Amino acid sequence: MTDQSQLSLDQIFEAQRQTLALTLRPDTVRNSRRVARSFLSYLQAAFPQVRQPAQLQRDHLLGWLFSLHQQKPPLRNSTRKSYVVRLRSLLEDLAVNGHPLQPNLIRRDDFPPTDHYLPRPLSLEDDQLLQNELRRTDDLLSNALLLTRATGIRIGECIDLPSDCLRRLGQDHWALHVPLGKLHTERLVPADTEVQRIVARILQLRAIAPARTSLRSKGFLLSYGTHGTLYKQLSDTLSAAARRAGCSTHVNPHRLRHTYASEMLRLGISLPALMLLLGHKDIRMTLRYAEVTQQDLQREFYQARRNATQPHRLPTLPIPKDTLSADLPGIRQALAATRHLMEMYRRNLPDEKARRKLQRLARRLLAVADQLGHVTACEK
Repeated sequence: MTDQSQLSLDQIFEAQRQTLALTLRPDTVRNSRRVARSFLSYLQAAFPQVRQPAQLQRDHLLGWLFSLHQQKPPLRNSTRKSYVVRLRSLLEDLAVNGHPLQPNLIRRDDFPPTDHYLPRPLSLEDDQLLQNELRRTDDLLSNALLLTRATGIRIGECIDLPSDCLRRLGQDHWALHVPLGKLHTERLVPADTEVQRIVARILQLRAIAPARTSLRSKGFLLSYGTHGTLYKQLSDTLSAAARRAGCSTHVNPHRLRHTYASEMLRLGISLPALMLLLGHKDIRMTLRYAEVTQQDLQREFYQARRNATQPHRLPTLPIPKDTLSADLPGIRQALAATRHLMEMYRRNLPDEKARRKLQRLARRLLAVADQLGHVTACEK
C-alpha cells in the first residue's frame, strides 16, 4: 500500500477524483477536477512549499478565493460559489479518508451571495415573429426550437430526448417524456396538438435525412457531433431566425423556456403546477416568474387606466360658498380643501414623477397653512 504521507497534493487530489468517478456523474467529476486544478495551480504559484494537506492554512484558502474574485473576465458569483462548494467537498472527503486537515479552512462567510437574475421572456410581438419564422424555415433544428418553446424544456433536455419521447397517457391525453437531466429527475410534460404536430414533423424530417448523416442510437435529433456541437448549432439557428424575423432583442435558447413559463402564468396556471412542468426542485426558482408577470400586471393596469374612456369622477370636499370668508380662518379652510383635492388627484396619476411633484406642492400648502396659524395666534 502506498504511504499517503509520501504523496503530493496533486496525487492526493487525483486519487480522490478517481474515487468520486465511481459514484458521481461525469459532469460533476469534471467540475471537481477543474476546481482542484484551479486551487493547486494557485498553491504552486503562491505557496510552492505546501505539499501536504496538513500544511494547508486558512490564509491559503483566502488567497485562492481572492484570486477567483480578481479573475479576468470576472466570474459570476454563482460560479465562484460552486467552486467553493466543490473544494469544500473535496477537503471534507480528504479528512474522512484520514488526511489531517485544520478545522474551518472554509467558512460560511466565504460563499459569495447568489446572483438573483429575473427571467427574460420575449415580448408577445417578438415571440410571435420568432415562432412564425421557425415554422416557415421548417427544418430539423427549427422544429426542435419550436418544441422547446411549446413545452418549456431546457435545450439540453431537447437534445437528449429519445425517439419515443411522446407518450400516450389516455384516450386524448399525451405527454412528452423528458428523461433524467440537469437535476437528475425525469418528468412528463403535457403535449397538446401543436406539440404532437412538432414531434411528428421532427420524426418525418429524420426519416428523409441524407444517408451520410448518422443518427443517435435512440436519439430524437440528428447527431451533428458532440452534445456541445449540437447545442451551438441550435443556438446559431435561433439567432439567425431572430434576425430574419426582426426581433427587437437578443434571443438565446433559454429565453424560449422563460417565455413558456411566463405564458403559463398569464394563462392562470398555479406555481406548484408550473414547478412540475419546468422540472424545478425549489419553488423559489419558480417564484421568479411571478415577479416578471407582476411587472406585466402593473404595466397593463396603468395602461388600462390611461385608456379609460370615462375616468372616475374625483370626490369633492363639500364647502358651501357662504361659509368662505376673506379672513384667515376662511383662507386656511380653502387651503385644506385644496390639499384634499390635490391628494385625491395625485393618487390617480400613473406617472411617479408627477405624483412626487404634487406631494411636494401639498407640503408647501401645508407650510403656508401653518404660517397662517401663527399669524392668527399673533393677532390674538
